[in-house]
Amino acid sequence: MTGCLTIAALLGACLAMTAATAQDRAPDYAAIIAAPDRTEADLQTDKRRDPAKLLAFTGAHPGMKVLDMGAGGGYSTELMARAVGPNGVVFGQNTPDFSERAKAAFEARTKTPAGKPMVTLSRPFDDPVPADVSNLDLVTFLFFYHDTTYMGVDRAKMNAKLFAALKPSGFLVIADHSAAAGAGATVGKSLHRIEESVLRREVEAAGFKLVGEGDFWRHPDDTRDVTTQPPTKPADEFVLKFQKPQ
Repeated sequence: MTGCLTIAALLGACLAMTAATAQDRAPDYAAIIAAPDRTEADLQTDKRRDPAKLLAFTGAHPGMKVLDMGAGGGYSTELMARAVGPNGVVFGQNTPDFSERAKAAFEARTKTPAGKPMVTLSRPFDDPVPADVSNLDLVTFLFFYHDTTYMGVDRAKMNAKLFAALKPSGFLVIADHSAAAGAGATVGKSLHRIEESVLRREVEAAGFKLVGEGDFWRHPDDTRDVTTQPPTKPADEFVLKFQKPQ
């Protein structure tokens, strides 16, 4: 019995040490947000996004290999780069026909010290990474999944590709504007929203397991029947964390 108790105690100590180590690896997200070299435009976006909560939810930390889907001009990609650098990497995916202005903004970020971990991927949503990009620790997909509903994207293929690109136990974090119950995937273009349950069902069909939900961008008073582009008032936004099983 004494031996069993000793083993149990050792296991408990190991688990505690593992949790502490993981916490120690987390960067100071507040310091990342407060970095003096961040642009005024990004600081203004912070007022809508409160990005420290997202960074903490993703668990991004130094050395990670990350894919940012629908990176746009790279606001979130750069935040991830600051969290995983200097030895990590963040691939920013945009489609080849994406806005030239946004692509130029993204490229400009890669030329800055903070943007050194950023790598441009110009690829379609349903084939987002080249064959030599694998064993990702994290995929982020922020406020762009709804756009794939009207862009002719094979979303089942896209989600399968993301599943394959992640390492076992890797995470997929998706945030989007919430559509009303019953709207499904029909208002992606008109309202720039998607029904949460539909998105979750599509992602889980690829093999992902839901392991976390963030409520930091929730706005229950949103009627969810008006467009989010351009934003005229706070929209109800969900954040879901999925994991690839081991």
